[in-house]
Parts: sequence; structure tokens; C-alpha cells
Amino acid sequence: MSAVPTNLAGLDLRAEIDRLRREKNAVILAHYYQRPEIQDLADYIGDSLELSRKAAASDAEVIAFCGVKFMAETAKILAPEKTVILPDVNAGCSLEDACPPEAFKAFRAAHPDHIALTYINCSTEVKALSDIIVTSSSAETILAQIPRDQKIIFGPDRHLGGYLNRKFDRDMLLWPGVCIVHEAFSETELLKLKAQHPGAPVAAHPECPPHIIDHADYVGSTSGILGYAKQLPGDTLIVATEPHIIHQMELALPGKTFIGAPGADGNCNCNICPYMALNTLEKLYLALRDLTPQVHIEEGLRLAAKKSLDRMLEMASGSVGRGDLGARS
Repeated sequence: MSAVPTNLAGLDLRAEIDRLRREKNAVILAHYYQRPEIQDLADYIGDSLELSRKAAASDAEVIAFCGVKFMAETAKILAPEKTVILPDVNAGCSLEDACPPEAFKAFRAAHPDHIALTYINCSTEVKALSDIIVTSSSAETILAQIPRDQKIIFGPDRHLGGYLNRKFDRDMLLWPGVCIVHEAFSETELLKLKAQHPGAPVAAHPECPPHIIDHADYVGSTSGILGYAKQLPGDTLIVATEPHIIHQMELALPGKTFIGAPGADGNCNCNICPYMALNTLEKLYLALRDLTPQVHIEEGLRLAAKKSLDRMLEMASGSVGRGDLGARS
């Protein structure tokens, strides 16, 4: 669903989306990396897993997930009886793309003494091949419960896995995937920005490479970064993650200044997720109107993937999504 009909011109999209939301008994979810206009009309804004859990627990019949494909699939895994739609079916993820299921299956077979601790940014098929799923907010809690002599494969994000290895003095075997957004941050430009704003702390997502993490005052998930911003004693924060989260910071803290960490040329938009950007109000309207594109998962695959998600929830129910869910009044 990349092409948008021109006959939508002049339509009050917000009013129409509100009408369809009521008529279809739909809940609209928006990840922090979505465009501000989508965040502003969503029922819930937050991290992917907690959004899915909230939608699954609601009485909505339709989940409109404004995020990327693996997030909508996670919602379907947790709520198979609901209709799950994604505004643009091409909204993928570089981490998911970097970890093809067949390659991951072969990698697991080559290391039979390892368990697979897998980041949620992966396909349903890879979740089904994994032992425990983690989020950026639950990974530390879960890793701390795994015996030190247990060998672990961590994928698909080598930067998040490397960060955990360093912090916990572990030796997990890392799958070589990266997030193209967090990989784009420039250490040179970040140091220039810090010099321009002396004393301003840096908050970074653990998907960032080590040369960015090394300069961070706080490292955490999107929800964690938002929480850190809300407790910030100073008036300026440099943010090293996808910059659309700054919209929520500015809404919550209008008197403070939030600066997105730069890419290689100092001012490029290379840190905007191109997949998240595919979702628009026009596409959300069409998805609600036509209830397509829908997410479908074969039941055997869904149940296999749900096992690794359930294991995460058992081990880290107190940390998964902690503080990352914002309900709109």
C-alpha cells in the first residue's frame, strides 16, 4: 500500500479516522518513532511490545498498528482473534531483514549448546526459532537470570548484544545485524554538538554502536530515554535515537530543549527511520476503511513464536514496557 489515491484531497482525515475508529471498534497504536500527526491521534503511544499487550487486553476488535511489520505481527501473536492492520505493508525493519529465518536456523544448528536470546526486532519465524525474546527494557533483567556458564546466541542486533556483553561481562555469540538508524550517528558530529552545548547530557539507545554509547550519560530503551528526559535537572538533552520521540518530550516538557544527535554531515535526516516514515494519515485512513493490509500468521507458527514471548513475560514481567505506555486523554 504505497500509492495513495488522489481523491483523498480535501478529506478531513482526522475526523474520518475518528469516525472509522468508532465504527470498526478499533484501537490505534503508535510507536514513538511515528510522525507527530500519527502520535497525536493514537489511542496509545509507546514501545512495541507494551502496545501489543495493551491492545490485546482491550475490547477492540481491530488493532491499527502504526509501526513496522514485526510489531503488528507481535500484536497478532498475542491477540489472534483480533483483526490487525498495518498502514503500509512495506514498513519493515533493517534488523529483521538482517536475520533471515533459514540462515538463523542454520546458525542455531551449528551451535547446539547455545540458547537463543533474541531481540524482539525480528520476524515471527525467527521468534519461533528462539528460546527467549527480549526487549531493550527487559534484556538486562532476563540476562541476569541466565547462568553464566550457559552459552548464548544473541541476535539480530550486534550493538545491543555487545552492550550487554560489556555491561555483564558475558560472551554471547552475536548475530551481525544492525539498525540502520542507530548505525548512522556520527561520533565526530556528536562531539561537536557536545562542545556547542557544554554540560548537556546524552541519552542513547543501546542499538547505537559503541563509539556513540561511550559518550552517553544514559543508555536505555525509548521509554527509558523518555523517562530520563522527564527527570532531567538541566534544560538541554542530546538524544541519540530516532528523532520522532522528541515530539513526546516536547509535549511533556515544553520548557526544555531536545536536540537529535547528528549523522555524518551534521544535519542529515539519515537518523529518521525510513520504514516508520512509510505510515501516513492517508494510509491509516485507507487501512481502517478497507481493513487491509491485514496481518495473518499460521496457527502453528504463531504458537511456536508465542512460546518465546511468554518466556520473556515470565522472566521479566516487571520490566517489560515499564513506563513506556502513554494513554491519550
